[in-house]
Amino acid sequence: MPSQFFGLNIAYKGLLASNAALNTTANNIANVQTDGYSRQRVVQQASQAIRVFQTYGCAGAGVDTLAIERIRDEFYDTKYWNNNANEGEYNVKQYYMKQIEAYFDDDGKSTGFKTIFDKMMIGGIQEWKKDPSSTNAKKQFIGTVGQLTEYFNGLAGNMQKMQADVNQEIKTKVDEINSLAGEIATLNKQINVVELSGSKANELRDRRALLLDQLSLIVDVETREIPITDPNQPDRETGAHHYTVKIAGGQILVDGTEYNGLECVARASYEKVNQSDIDGLYDVYWANGQQFNLYNTAMGGNLQGLVQMRDGNNGEYFNGKVQDIGSIEPKDSPDGKYHDTVTISVTQGYLQDLNFCNLSEQGGKITLGNKEYYYDSWTYERSYDDNGEVQYSYTFTLSDSARNPERLTTNCIDRPAAVGTSLKYQGIPYYMNQMNTWIRTFAEKFNDTLKSGYNAYDNLGCNLLTGNMPSADGQFNFVDDYRYDTCQAKYDAAYQAKYEEEIEKVTGAGGTVTPAIEEAAREEARKAAEAAASIKVSDRDDSYYRLTAMNFNVSVAVEEDPDLLSHRYVKGDGVEQDALLDDLKSIANNKEKMSFRGGTASEFLQCILGDVALNASRAYTFQKNFSDISEIINTQRMSISGVDEDEEAVNLVKYQHAYGLSSKMIQVLTEVYDRLILETGV
Repeated sequence: MPSQFFGLNIAYKGLLASNAALNTTANNIANVQTDGYSRQRVVQQASQAIRVFQTYGCAGAGVDTLAIERIRDEFYDTKYWNNNANEGEYNVKQYYMKQIEAYFDDDGKSTGFKTIFDKMMIGGIQEWKKDPSSTNAKKQFIGTVGQLTEYFNGLAGNMQKMQADVNQEIKTKVDEINSLAGEIATLNKQINVVELSGSKANELRDRRALLLDQLSLIVDVETREIPITDPNQPDRETGAHHYTVKIAGGQILVDGTEYNGLECVARASYEKVNQSDIDGLYDVYWANGQQFNLYNTAMGGNLQGLVQMRDGNNGEYFNGKVQDIGSIEPKDSPDGKYHDTVTISVTQGYLQDLNFCNLSEQGGKITLGNKEYYYDSWTYERSYDDNGEVQYSYTFTLSDSARNPERLTTNCIDRPAAVGTSLKYQGIPYYMNQMNTWIRTFAEKFNDTLKSGYNAYDNLGCNLLTGNMPSADGQFNFVDDYRYDTCQAKYDAAYQAKYEEEIEKVTGAGGTVTPAIEEAAREEARKAAEAAASIKVSDRDDSYYRLTAMNFNVSVAVEEDPDLLSHRYVKGDGVEQDALLDDLKSIANNKEKMSFRGGTASEFLQCILGDVALNASRAYTFQKNFSDISEIINTQRMSISGVDEDEEAVNLVKYQHAYGLSSKMIQVLTEVYDRLILETGV
C-alpha cells in the first residue's frame, strides 16, 4: 500500500505541473506581439497509478508534465505559402506595370505620343503646306520629326533602365533565397540537436516557419519533414527529423542541414536573346553548375514576376524546324576559322517579316534539338520551293570550336530549333518590340513617300527617318532590296515583264500563241518572278530591321540641308504644289497607307496603352485578391496558433488557482504529518 507520504508527492507533482503551466502562460503573454510566435501549452497526463492490494485496486499517483508543445496547423501554413507565392508575383507586376503606364501616358501637353505625333503629322505638315518650298518651313517640320524620334529614344531608354532595375532585383532576390536557405539549414541542425533529447524546439520551429513565410513571397515553397529512425531498430524514432525545402516546382533548396546555393551569372554580349535587351542580364545557376530554370511555369513569387517583366515576350520568340545544315570553310570565313551553318524554316507571321524580328545581331544561343550552340550571325531568306510556295527561313552561322566544341550532325535535321523561350507575358521585350515594329513600318511608309517626290534641287527625295549606327559615326541607308513588303510587287512586275517578253518572242517572229506556248511562257514568267521576289538579308545589311527605338533619328544630311527634303511629285512644278504633303499627312490615319495591329499609325498609343492598362488592371486585381486571401488564411492560422490575450488571462487565473490548491494540499498534509509524528504516541 502507499506510504503515509504518498499524498505529499502527489501534491508536489501538481505544484510542478501548475508552475509549468503558469510559466508557459507567462511566455505566451510576453510574446503576444512577436512575429511568427506560436502559442504554447503544457501537455499533462495522469501519472501511472500504483497498484495496491486493497479493495479499490489502484491508487492515483498525481500528474506528469509530458511536454510543452506549440499549437500549429501545418495545413494552414501550406495554404499560406502557396497563396504567398501568387501574391508576391503580382506585387512585382503591379509595381512595374504602373511605371510602364506612366511612361506611355499622354498628358495632352508635350510628353505623350499622341500629342507629339499630332504636332508633327497635323500641325507640322499644315504649317509646311503654307509654303512647301520654304527652307524655314521644312526646317520647322524637321524639328517636329525630331521631337518624335527623341520621344521614342527617351521611352526606350526608360524601358531599358527598368530592365536593368528588374535584373538587379532578380540578383537581390536570389541573394535573399541563399540567405534564407542557409538560416533554415542551420535551424534544421539546431532543432535536431534539441529534439534528440526528447524536448520540443518550439521557438526554433517558429523561427523556421517565419523564414519560410518570407521565402514563399520570393519563390514557391514545398516542404517535407520525415522522422529519422534508428537503423538498428527501424520502428524506433530518434526524435530527429529530415527536413527538406523545394522551390520552383520541386527543385531541392534545403536538404536537411545542407542547402544548395544559387548564383547569378551575367550574360556575355554574345549571349543576348532579344535585340533590345541590355547587356549583362542574369542567368541563375545552382552551386554545382547546373542551370536554374527561370522560366519554369511552376515557379511563383517575386522571382516569377520579375522574370516575366524582364523577359516576357508574349510567346513571340524565334522557333522553327531545322531544314538543313552546312559549313563555311576557313578560307571563306572572315575570321579564317571553320563554322557550321544551320538553316531553320519558320512559319509564324511575326518571323516572316523582318520588321517584327527581335533577334540579336550580336550573336546568341540557339537550341537545336536538345542541345545549345552559340551563333555569331544570321541571314533571313524569302524564297520559293519546287511547288512555287513561299517559304521563309533563317540561316545561322555558328561560332567556332572555342564556343561550340561539338559539331553539328545530320541528326539535327527536322528537329525543333529555338532562340530564347516562350514567355506568355507582355514584359519589357514585348513593349520594346512593339515600338520597334511601329517605328520600322512608319519609317518605311514615310520615307517611301518622300523618295517618290522631288526636292528643291529637282532631285529625287531621300530618307528623312533613319537610325544611328551602333559602332560607327554614321547612319543607316535602308536599301529597298532588303524589304519584305515589296516582294509581291516585285513578283507581279517580273512576272508580267517576262510573260510579255516570252509572248513577244513568238508574235514578233510571226508565230501564233498556242495554249502550249502560253503555258511555257507562264512557266518562264513564274521562274523569273520567283527569282525577283526572293530576297536574302543578313543581320549586318542596311535593312529596316536595324532601326530601333533606341537609335531612331532624323537624317543628319537633311537636318543640315532641309532643301534635300522633297515636297512635290512633279519636277519643276510650282512652289504651291502640296499633293506629296497630303500623302504624308494621310499616313497617320489611312490604314491602306499604314496599318499597325489593325489600326492606323496614329492609334499606336491606343494599342500599347490597351495592353498596358489591361496588364496593370489584371495585376492590381490579382494582387488584391491574393492579398485578401492571404489575410483570410493568416486569420485562420492565427486563430489556432496566435496568442489570445483574453484566453491567456483566463488561463492565468485557472493555473493560479491550481497552484494555490496544490500549495493548500501540501499545507494540509504538513499538519497531518505534524499530528502523526509529533502528537501520536507509540
